[in-house]
Amino acid sequence: MVFSSLLFLFLYLPILLFIYYVSPKRLKNVVLLVASLVFYAWGEPVYIVLMIFATIGDYVFGLLLSSPTYGAMKRKLIVVASVTMNISVLGFFKYADFLIVNINTAWGTSIPLLELPLPIGISFYTFQSISYIMDVYRRDVEAQRNWIDFAAYISLFPQLVAGPIVQYSTIAEQLRNRTVGHAMFAEGVRRFIIGLAKKVLLANNIGIIWNQISAQPVESLSMLMAWLGIIAFAFQIYFDFSGYSDMAIGLGLMLGFRFNENFNFPYISRSITEFWRRWHISLGSWFRQYVYIPLGGNRQGRLKQLRNIAMVWVLTGTWHGASWNFVIWGVYFGVILMLEKWFMLRMLDRLPAWVSHGYAILFILLGWVIFAVESMPQMAGYFRAMFGGNSMPAWNEQFLYVLYTNGILLLILILASMPLSKSRLIASHSRSLVFQSVSFIWHIILLLVSIAYLVDASFNPFLYFRF
Repeated sequence: MVFSSLLFLFLYLPILLFIYYVSPKRLKNVVLLVASLVFYAWGEPVYIVLMIFATIGDYVFGLLLSSPTYGAMKRKLIVVASVTMNISVLGFFKYADFLIVNINTAWGTSIPLLELPLPIGISFYTFQSISYIMDVYRRDVEAQRNWIDFAAYISLFPQLVAGPIVQYSTIAEQLRNRTVGHAMFAEGVRRFIIGLAKKVLLANNIGIIWNQISAQPVESLSMLMAWLGIIAFAFQIYFDFSGYSDMAIGLGLMLGFRFNENFNFPYISRSITEFWRRWHISLGSWFRQYVYIPLGGNRQGRLKQLRNIAMVWVLTGTWHGASWNFVIWGVYFGVILMLEKWFMLRMLDRLPAWVSHGYAILFILLGWVIFAVESMPQMAGYFRAMFGGNSMPAWNEQFLYVLYTNGILLLILILASMPLSKSRLIASHSRSLVFQSVSFIWHIILLLVSIAYLVDASFNPFLYFRF
């Protein structure tokens, strides 16, 4: 089940909200847990067992960490046991076939592939479990003694499948004590509608263009068509993922939770460092708190800092998928970030804004090619096409047709990627009755148009479901 489906919008969500709000406070987490398991089981009922197993395991590990009878060494062993359990389960389902393929290639063996379907959201709830154990170990939070509350946190359906990654410390108090007023619920509805529109009206439509271009033989792509294709993918993955995050944050507000932001207009960045502070913020925060800082961060000299950045980005790339292109993608951004940390940021700060912004966009787009094209020969061919290595004209009639028929969509995508809603003009009128009335009508229109689109939609993927 996905948020951008008629089933979710007209059956699952209304029933859940009704039961949730008529239930007494002491049962709300029970309702939330059951609803989350139903949501998860809709697509993969077998893997509920896996999630429950991990939940029980980390619940017990958390209780053991809180025991006053255990010394430092035993507490470290408990953390190692928990992290090993979580990473082993994630590694088995996500990377076993990748490992087998590479063993077969390197050694000439013929080990059969397991071909296990990847449990939806396993990368996200595994990281949430690890964050809980680490927070309890550091004594940043107390161990959760109510299994229902802990299980509700791990399986929390709004962000279960594709984030944002919610660290336990950010919602520990909200699990015990939360209320939803009219203003908070209305804010959640508005945020959900914006996310739905971003996903359905923007990401889906620009995604069709990327699918059409990427399906063509790379040898036949003109230079500008190749650039248009990766620009389309850049918009698709942004509005797809940020739209899901907006819907997750909106649903959280409807249920009394405030999740941290996951995107902050990343395409306005003037460096790759800034881009990764604005893109998938929850993942960057997780790696910073649980990998980069424990490795020493920037406290042990420049060389070790660069080493730590490299390790984080190899892991970041690997987290995204079991394929060499994701590893290369992580290394690619890791190298750029190390160079920026070393000397390039000082140079970029002295350049005109349009130059540094152009630099960032260029390397972001090149990175998306590595991310989107898993086949190494195809990737090399796509890069050749982008830089005129195909012996094709710079543009052709097909490019002009695609650009002409989608020019308005591209303009809307560019404007929607910019923080126009935070302008002083809009902020100065945001509390006026006229502005609020127009805003209400605008959100209703977005909702109705999105629903109308979903009625006939045949293209409605979520890109991050596979991670």
